[in-house]
Amino acid sequence: MTLSGCGTALVTPFRGDGSLDEETLGKLVEWQIDRGIRFLVACGTTGETPTLNHEEWLRVIGIVAGAAAGRVPVLAGCTHNATLEAVARAREAASVPGVSGLLTANPFYNKPGQEGQYRHFRAIAEAVPCPVVLYNIPSRTGANLEPATILRLAKDAPNIQGVKESSGNLQQIAELIYMLPESFTVLAGDDLMALPVIALGGAGLVSVASNEIPGEMARMIAAAIDGDWTTARALNRRYFPLIAANFWESSPGPVKCVMAMMGRLEENYRLPMVPVTSATRQKLATLAGELGLLVKQ
Repeated sequence: MTLSGCGTALVTPFRGDGSLDEETLGKLVEWQIDRGIRFLVACGTTGETPTLNHEEWLRVIGIVAGAAAGRVPVLAGCTHNATLEAVARAREAASVPGVSGLLTANPFYNKPGQEGQYRHFRAIAEAVPCPVVLYNIPSRTGANLEPATILRLAKDAPNIQGVKESSGNLQQIAELIYMLPESFTVLAGDDLMALPVIALGGAGLVSVASNEIPGEMARMIAAAIDGDWTTARALNRRYFPLIAANFWESSPGPVKCVMAMMGRLEENYRLPMVPVTSATRQKLATLAGELGLLVKQ
């Protein structure tokens, strides 16, 4: 599995009664691929995955992988803070037809040190035959995966082939890219950090904003990878306000709000996620209008 360019951490659409909107999810996958997105992540943070039950989690992965039909790689989000449960889920996700690899984040709440994280991720990798991409997001999990530990994992578990880096620490990401072999994939995990990470040698981005503007984000990341910084900077300058606005409130509240304004989904959430405030909604509507996103396509 080769991951490069812009991938989308897909939202999970729900119906008004709270059930999965399977038809809309399939349409979103088709739209993403049509607009040039290079890979997809099902059941990541943006997908409100902690609110899905076990059956729904597997169903979302299956829908995304089935709709993608091998045209782009599909990573299945697979995270748990108990290693035995994480291993069991990894085996289930890896067995879903069409899944290219797993994306698994730091164990949350436990706040394990580096040795605990090393053993956790190695146990997952050894349990599955597919590629594994680590997901370092200490702001949500309370644990930071250090470059030396990632290097150790890359050496000891060959199917650990990449990391989605969402620490927000550019010095740490630079050290990681320097330490690891070029064959190891380092992906930016924050839209706002994408261009700096690619400039350092990163392979691409796992994006939230590409839920709203897949074509534009795909072009921006492709331009940066190709060294066309004039185009990359111009696209970043134009869409920076939207990229930042997606985190005015807890994600994926703002991105789902904008997508609903675009006619891409019904704006429904699972508690404890709730709609954005009226003040934020008004600002998002103004911004989306200025960017020309409110015309239904």
